[in-house]
Amino acid sequence: MKTLNDFNFKDKKALIRVDFNVPLDEQFQVTDNTRISAAKPTITKILEDGGSCILMSHLGRPTGAQDEFSLKHIKNTVEEIIGVKIIFAADCVGEEAQRLADDLEPGQILLLENLRFYKEEEAGNKDFAEKLSKLGDIYVNDAFGTAHRAHASTAVIADFFPDNKCFGYLLEQEIKSIKKVMEDGEKPVLAVLGGAKVSSKITIIENILDKVDHLIIGGGMTFTFVKAQGGNIGDSICEDDKLELALEILKKARAKNVKVHLPVDVVAADGFSNDANTQIVKVAHIPDGWQGLDAGPQSIQNFHDVVQQCKTILWNGPLGVFEMENFAKGTIELGNAIAEATKNGAFSLVGGGDSVAAVKQFGFEDKVSYVSTGGGAMLESLEGKTLPGIAAILA
Repeated sequence: MKTLNDFNFKDKKALIRVDFNVPLDEQFQVTDNTRISAAKPTITKILEDGGSCILMSHLGRPTGAQDEFSLKHIKNTVEEIIGVKIIFAADCVGEEAQRLADDLEPGQILLLENLRFYKEEEAGNKDFAEKLSKLGDIYVNDAFGTAHRAHASTAVIADFFPDNKCFGYLLEQEIKSIKKVMEDGEKPVLAVLGGAKVSSKITIIENILDKVDHLIIGGGMTFTFVKAQGGNIGDSICEDDKLELALEILKKARAKNVKVHLPVDVVAADGFSNDANTQIVKVAHIPDGWQGLDAGPQSIQNFHDVVQQCKTILWNGPLGVFEMENFAKGTIELGNAIAEATKNGAFSLVGGGDSVAAVKQFGFEDKVSYVSTGGGAMLESLEGKTLPGIAAILA
């Protein structure tokens, strides 16, 4: 696996696929700069070697060239974080982009315009990838968030750098963290899977049953498992077409000696609202007209005890509707339990959009071992898929 440390970038132009797909407010100000900060170590290493950086990214889902999706809006934020003046190219290919790239001096950074202004990017067009490839000497993929897409800038472009391609520090760290959970994890290994639907996690569950010792199932998908086993779930969210599948998963887990932990009690509400009336009830005895929106106190204690036993922990998905203050406790207490285990020497990986949002919201970012930057890419890795952006560098 070729990484940044296999290259000296002195007098070289590094063409770096970064993931600067960051949220902007109505004034086009960056509201969360995590992804830009995550790319800093890679950019710094190249500049310190005496090289220059050409940064390419997408932003949003534009249809053609739309000003609201221009990367010019994030230029100032990138400058602040990296600490270097940014040259902006108003296109990502063509004469102007090529001239700016050719004129780039060691220590300088060029930011290209949004790759997705060209439909050829998402189509994985070879000619478009070749045009991009002419801008730099060494290709660096540091965009885990798009590594599961076979786009021109994430996969196809690597063909034009047979010996001069590598992973950036961020992507290298993502690969190692997932490998640590899925292959090299110190036992006991625990996966915590939350979120609303079993259907979105089936392939992950099936792939990880061979790798984990404990599986905590929380969030909305709890109720599909509870109903499948004959429980009363009131008006709780449930995928009725997945009841057989839930039983099948429990059966497979037993056969593989994986201990499955479901909530035993829940905070039930008489409406989907932070102001709803609530009561704590047994998970299999939720009254009609009520729905489970968070893990209950006994469940929180049980999960805490399981987490403390484990040496490798994967957390993907919240335990309740954490966006509402009255139903956030299960998710917060799970975060506290994982933080405690991490402090005591466990390796903890958090990935998937909602878990990452919860970790940031409740201040657990520095209390777990690693927070993944890629939602879809992380999930596909956990499903055991080979990501095109990673395969292209390894080829």
